[in-house]
Amino acid sequence: QVQVEESGGGLVQAGGSLRLSCAASGRTFSSSFMGWFRQAPGKEREFVATIRWNGASIGYGDSVKGRFTISRDNAKSTVYLQMNSLKPEDTAVYYCAAELRPGFPPHLHQGYNYWGQGTQVTVSS
Repeated sequence: QVQVEESGGGLVQAGGSLRLSCAASGRTFSSSFMGWFRQAPGKEREFVATIRWNGASIGYGDSVKGRFTISRDNAKSTVYLQMNSLKPEDTAVYYCAAELRPGFPPHLHQGYNYWGQGTQVTVSS
C-alpha cells in the first residue's frame, strides 16, 4: 500500500524559513514525478513545486520561484521543500503528491495518484 507523509510544517515569522519533508513508501517511484501543492482557506489548490525522482526535471510555481527549493533523496524515498523568505501569503496547508499519471503536466494536481494528509504552514507578519 502506498503511503505519502508530509512533515515539517509550523509557525514562522515573515522572512523566516522552514523545510518540509515528504516520505513515500510502498512502491518504487523511480521515474515518476513528486509534487508539492498548497491550499489556503477559500482558495484553489495551488502548484508549488515538482521534481522527477531521477532529478531530470524540476519546476516551480511563479509565486515561489527564487524562494523555495525542491530536492530529493532517492535512498530515503524522501522529497524536501526548503522554503526561505517566507511571506504571510505563503500560509496554507501544504500537500505532497506522488506518481504523476501519463499525459498530465506535473503542475496539475488532478494528475497525481497519491496524496499525503497535509501539513500546516503559518507565516505571521
